[in-house]
Amino acid sequence: MEVQIGNKTCEVTMLSKDGNKIKIDIDGKVYDVDVAMLQNGTCSILYGGNSYNAELVKSQGGKHYRVNLNYSTYQIDMLDSQAKYMKLRRGGSNVAGQADTITAPMPCKIVKLFVKPGDELKAGDTVLTMEAMKMQSNYKVNADCKVKDVLVSEGDNVRVEQTLIKLEVNNG
Repeated sequence: MEVQIGNKTCEVTMLSKDGNKIKIDIDGKVYDVDVAMLQNGTCSILYGGNSYNAELVKSQGGKHYRVNLNYSTYQIDMLDSQAKYMKLRRGGSNVAGQADTITAPMPCKIVKLFVKPGDELKAGDTVLTMEAMKMQSNYKVNADCKVKDVLVSEGDNVRVEQTLIKLEVNNG
């Protein structure tokens, strides 16, 4: 599952759970954590010989949390396919930086392609128009890049997370 903490997006996978002991993978790094849920949305976290107490405040159907930890507050959002799609509709991307692939945020139909292999793109350029849930959305890149390959055609129905376009992102 993708989790957004502030402006950073992480891939989080729970690998195992045995009582309070949890093994979790965050962006490829594995953590062994002991988590005990206490009263009123607080939890005790033991990690690396340190103890932390966190207050979890749930909102909006359980996909958005405010976490108070060590006198700091963090906004955490669980991103599912529909959340990524709605962010895309608002002109954002589904990651903090431009990824080297564009994938479908949910099952949709490719309505219009604006690029072909070899095209040089500037941040903000529209790459394609897709239709899902009877709404059309433009996908825009958020960094300068070059189109390496276009793997779909106009009119194609695609599945969630299907790779649509491969990019070469300019890192300069």
